[in-house]
Order: sequence, then C-alpha cells, then structure tokens
Amino acid sequence: MNICVVGTGYVGLVTGAVFADLGNEVICVDNVEDKIDALRQGRMPIYEPGLEEMVARNVADGRLSFTTDLDAAVRHSVIVFITVGTPPKAGGQTDLSAVEAVARQIGRAMERYTVVVTKSTVPVGTGEFVREVIEKHRVTRVPFDVVANPEFLREGSAIEDTLRPDRIVIGAPTQQVAMTLLELYAPLERPMIITDVPSAEMIKYASNAFLATKISFTNSIANICELAGADVTQVMKGMGLDARIGPAFLQAGLGYGGSCFPKDTESLVHTAGALGYDFALLRAVVETNAERAPHFVRAIEKALAPLDDKRIAVLGLAFKPNTDDMRDAKSIEVVRRLLELGASVRAYDPVASVNARTVLPAAVVYCDSPYDAAAEADAVALVTEWNEFKFLNLERLRAAMRRPIVFDGRNLWEPERMRRLGFEYHSIGRKPVLPA
Repeated sequence: MNICVVGTGYVGLVTGAVFADLGNEVICVDNVEDKIDALRQGRMPIYEPGLEEMVARNVADGRLSFTTDLDAAVRHSVIVFITVGTPPKAGGQTDLSAVEAVARQIGRAMERYTVVVTKSTVPVGTGEFVREVIEKHRVTRVPFDVVANPEFLREGSAIEDTLRPDRIVIGAPTQQVAMTLLELYAPLERPMIITDVPSAEMIKYASNAFLATKISFTNSIANICELAGADVTQVMKGMGLDARIGPAFLQAGLGYGGSCFPKDTESLVHTAGALGYDFALLRAVVETNAERAPHFVRAIEKALAPLDDKRIAVLGLAFKPNTDDMRDAKSIEVVRRLLELGASVRAYDPVASVNARTVLPAAVVYCDSPYDAAAEADAVALVTEWNEFKFLNLERLRAAMRRPIVFDGRNLWEPERMRRLGFEYHSIGRKPVLPA
C-alpha cells in the first residue's frame, strides 16, 4: 500500500519504518525542514535501538522517503496516519492544534478516497473532531473515513512493540474501512480488536491510566514498607504471582515520567471532568507520582545534611533506559532540588547528556563514565536504571568516592551485596544498609 505518515517523532518514524519494512511504500512528512534533511542523510532525530539500521535499509530499497510536502504525500497515498505531537496545556487539557492543522491540510489536498488514521494519543471524541475539520476544508468532494488506531509503543523497545504488539486496536466507523487496516496489519499476525472510534480512543487512555495506577500503588506500598521495616520487592513479588494482578509495573521507584503517562493521566482527568465525572482515583495517582522525586531527595538530605558543598554523582538522566528522552524525566526534579539545597552535581547518562543540557541547570557537570561522575563524591544517586549500571564494578565505584553512600532510586542493587562491599545503601521501600 501507499502510506503517508505525518510526524517524524517516536511514533511516526518507527511506524513508517516498520510499514516500509513490511513491503509498503511509505512517505514520512514533517514541517521541520532541518529534520527532514537530517533523515535524508541518515541521521536520526531520536535514539531508538535498531531504528537507524531499519530506516537506512528501507531508504536504500526505495520503500521509505522523507518530505515536507504534505499535499503531494496525501495525494500519493491510500492511508494517511496522523502521528503529530499532542502536548498538554495548562490544567491537563490536550493540545490538538497540530492534529487540527494536519486534518485541515489533508482536507485541502485529498483528490480521491482516503483513510485518515489518528495514531497520536488523543482524547475521546477527537476522531469526530478530525472528521469535521476535514469535511469543512475539503476542496474536492471525495469520500473519506477517519479511523482511530492508537499506538502502544515503549521508548527503548518501540520497534519490537510495533512488530509484535500485544494487540492491535482499530476503531472504525464501518466494517469495510476496518478491513483496510486489517489488511495492512495482517503480516504481523497479532491479535486485533475492532471497535467504534470513541472506544478505541478510550482504550489507549484507560490502558496508560491503569499502568500509572499500578506504579503509584506500588510506590505507596513502598512508603509503608519503609515505615514498617518490610521489603517492597518481596511484597510485590508475592502480589505479582497472583494471576489476577501479574508482575508488570509493580517495581517501586521514583515514579513514572516520559511523554506518555504524565500527559495521558492528566488528560484523562481533564476529559472526565469535562464530561461531568470527577476521576478522584486517577487524581490521587497523579498526586502520588508527583511526590516521588521530593521523597527521594529528602532521603538524601536526611543522610547528608547539610548539603552545602556536598558533591552528588547522579547516574542516569533519561526518563527510562534505552532512550535519550528527557521529557518529564525524574532527574530534572532531583538535580534541580539538589542544586537548590547547595549540593554540586556531576552526572552521567549513556545517551541522554546532550538532551539533558537543554533542560538541566548549567551548574551540572557532565561526565564520560559513572566512575568519573563518582570521583570524590559524597554520594551516588541512581535515577535511571540503565543495564550498564547493573553491571558496574562497584568496588571501583566505591574507591572513587569520597564517602561510600548510595541512594538507589530504582532498587537496582541488592542490599546485602552493598553491605558486603562496604556501602551505606538507601533504596526504595527497603531497610537501609547503615554503617556499623
């Protein structure tokens, strides 16, 4: 099929590359010329394992191309995917201005029947909004349909999630238009669910809100474990073995961040309110998550106070491993608060340091290795659980430090091992390992 993908962020670029890899002819469109020029030269705007190689392969084979000409791309395509950003406004409402702009231009450019697919994360009711915008600006009176096809990608494993998703959700106005998407996705041989458009839009938000709820619930239990002397990792293991609960998203830590969960939970709270329902449960989830970074910094402050002139090594800056994404990263809150309390910060991240420089204070010193960051440090604070950190030479780390204190915000290391190695070790929801 001839496919147009509008937007070359995580969702758009990965979606376009995978569809091209499945044998389709894909045109990826963006209104930022420098971004398109870079993609034509093989430079990726994001870090995503395996993406650069997949893009290069399909460009070389002539199945994948990049342009700023949306009109021409729409006219060339049978299916047009909208994958532009939907950032939050103040108060949690989703900003649909980019979606509206694309829908308006699609209406003006269409010359034949076109299936328009919203793949961006959008509030329930957006499909009808997009249909109305296209209808209003349609120049040539050709038929079209609007389909909701939410994405469920995780940054760091986006290609795997696209090729082998748990499910493919298609919200379509008719069975006939749903078949067009079924045909496109058929090579993946994955479970598909066909719904109406509003239900498909709700599936995305409900899924992310439920996962966020599991995370905040786990962190609330971690707080109780810290007060009661229990071990949250053992508690969650015991819970996760219950088939009704499952082990996923039961890891205590600094809470959720990134471009999806914070935005989507706030958006669903706002949407519920606009429809007349007070989603008190989800508001509590959001409030619990907002407290995680301050809770972590208070533990550091309690152990090291005063923090004036203390040197803290921060390991991990991206909001999660295997990405360079700094959107709503917990490191931002942690680092800013440490600096406010008078500490100096030396930081290391395998790939996110360049992006971090644009959002973190200028006082942060960026290092080339974890050991360099830990040099003469009064403490190490682990914020992002990169696999690289799991296999650090901890003896070398301890030798580099001025004072062997570790604050593990992701429960990456085992307390008993840290005790044997001579660390004072503070983690989440577990008893601290204190010096004799």
